[in-house]
Amino acid sequence: MSKLVLVLGGARSGKSSFAEDIVENLGGQGVIYVATSEVRDEEMKERIIRHRQSRPQEWRTIEESKLVSQALTELEEGSVVLLDCLTVLLSNLILADSDLAEDETDFTLQAKEEEILAEVEQIIEVGRNKNLELVIVSNEVGQGVVPPYKLGRVYRDLVGWGNQRVAAQADEVYITYAGLPVEIKELGMETRAQFSE
Repeated sequence: MSKLVLVLGGARSGKSSFAEDIVENLGGQGVIYVATSEVRDEEMKERIIRHRQSRPQEWRTIEESKLVSQALTELEEGSVVLLDCLTVLLSNLILADSDLAEDETDFTLQAKEEEILAEVEQIIEVGRNKNLELVIVSNEVGQGVVPPYKLGRVYRDLVGWGNQRVAAQADEVYITYAGLPVEIKELGMETRAQFSE
């Protein structure tokens, strides 16, 4: 039986370590870690090395920066998977094509946004079809200042929409603050029900 868990949080909120605790509980040493980061500079290289060193060596790592849904189709049915993270994946997809520039028309941007969000939907669908126990880490980026440039605003919006799509279909949704996780899916559904009566 498949399971989908979303773990949200800001930078250094403890979301990744909490997600690692979840998958370790689900799969022990048989976890598959899907890493979406790309090495773009020395600082990012150091971050990736620290992340690798902090994970159990027995975990299998798949480095896939763009075609995550395709990578998931190749996994054994029922695998326990940690995808870290959705926000980096969305950034990679936005930056993959040079046609998403500051002077693009709203129509082109909208088409690109839908193409990117389709990958999010495909990840969820593959997870369900393969009966994966899939934990997705993502950032909450919408609580800061409005980005001063168009591409930053497009990215912020895409992350928000992507998080909403995953949360809507997730079995559990957590948000972490200062290393403390709070389950919010059940609370959110109860609150929504109160206002729809």
